[in-house]
Amino acid sequence: MAYKILIVDDEEDILRMLKDYFELSGYAVYTADSGMSAIEKISVNPDIILLDINMPDMDGLSVCKKIRNHVNVPIVFLTAKVEEQDRINGLMLGGDDYITKPFSFEELHARVTAHLRREERQKGTKKIRIAGDLLIEYDARKVYWGEEEISLTRTEFDIVEILSLHKGQIFDKEAIYEKLWGYDKEGSSNIITEHIRRIRTKIGGYYQRDVIETVWGVGYRWII
Repeated sequence: MAYKILIVDDEEDILRMLKDYFELSGYAVYTADSGMSAIEKISVNPDIILLDINMPDMDGLSVCKKIRNHVNVPIVFLTAKVEEQDRINGLMLGGDDYITKPFSFEELHARVTAHLRREERQKGTKKIRIAGDLLIEYDARKVYWGEEEISLTRTEFDIVEILSLHKGQIFDKEAIYEKLWGYDKEGSSNIITEHIRRIRTKIGGYYQRDVIETVWGVGYRWII
């Protein structure tokens, strides 16, 4: 069964080229040329969403914020912006990745494939980890402190999963990124650092200690 991909961009030429490319690659392609149209198309239950940030009626960040609590699929931002804060804002709202325009179709396809493969791998994970009152349910992709759920984004949970399933093992930023998306790219180290910071803040608010240790000059490791 073909993967369903929703492509959202207000530039008609880009939308048409991406549609043609992914259809030729075997995907069931749905398109939207505005933020409002994208929200309406969510009912097709896509497996992945490519979401342009710069749209006139409702930008991609607003769309992501509106749908993220109801849509548990990878969201990859398409953006002409290169400022680090724009990238961080997108990740904080629940986006999983970004690619800057102009981009090659081959690179974009590689990222889409990596996200979809990661989704397939996660479906088979049936484990839990308990450290005091901290509980990680890998199958449900949830983290709890006692009975209270700690809200993590998709990518934050993925990092928790990678590190906590290999307690004590040190992962550098590039290794974490490779496990998440299967390849390296410019700027990935800063993105991983921001995700780690947010994980520490969220879990540390309950646990009162860091669960992820920084090994300076080397990387990160899970310590509980």
